[in-house]
Amino acid sequence: GLVIDGRTLSIIFQGGLEEKFLTLTKHCHSVLCCRSTPLQKSMVVKLVRRQLKVMTLSIGDGANDVSMIQAADIGIGISGQEGMQAVMASDFAISRFKHLKKLLLVHGHWCYARLAKMVIYFFYKNVSYVNLLFWYQFFCGFSGSTMIDYWQMIFFNLFFTSMPPLLFGVLDRDVSAETLLGLPELYKNGQ
Repeated sequence: GLVIDGRTLSIIFQGGLEEKFLTLTKHCHSVLCCRSTPLQKSMVVKLVRRQLKVMTLSIGDGANDVSMIQAADIGIGISGQEGMQAVMASDFAISRFKHLKKLLLVHGHWCYARLAKMVIYFFYKNVSYVNLLFWYQFFCGFSGSTMIDYWQMIFFNLFFTSMPPLLFGVLDRDVSAETLLGLPELYKNGQ
């Protein structure tokens, strides 16, 4: 691991040592930045996003973490003694740091699996609908006449095809929460 303070970060950013800093951090399992300003925190996140081209996650619990949370791809705010500014600026909010494991491993896995299935479902729905219209054009001599009225198309998308997304969103859990917490490597399967 690497622990770096705010004074060292200012030397890195002012001296143009960002590349060497990133090279060093690539060899570490974790990097902690302590006693740094909000601007330095956001600069570290932007540097990692820009140079390494990876997805970033920032976790903060106070107003000094807002710029870091907003600079990251995914921001998690922890509501606590320092106020609600981090929670208001974040994508996800948790009440304690210990809930981060369940948020990432359980709900992250379920959300990833649901989205993957939903993309496949929407492709299937739209391909079947477009095939119906395509074959209709063969029988009407490619005249451009519409087979389905616009209101029927709206009701088709609203009523008949809205039930599977709702069911997937509420009920679909491919693996139980206990299994996901016990085997964190299952998170990598979808990737």
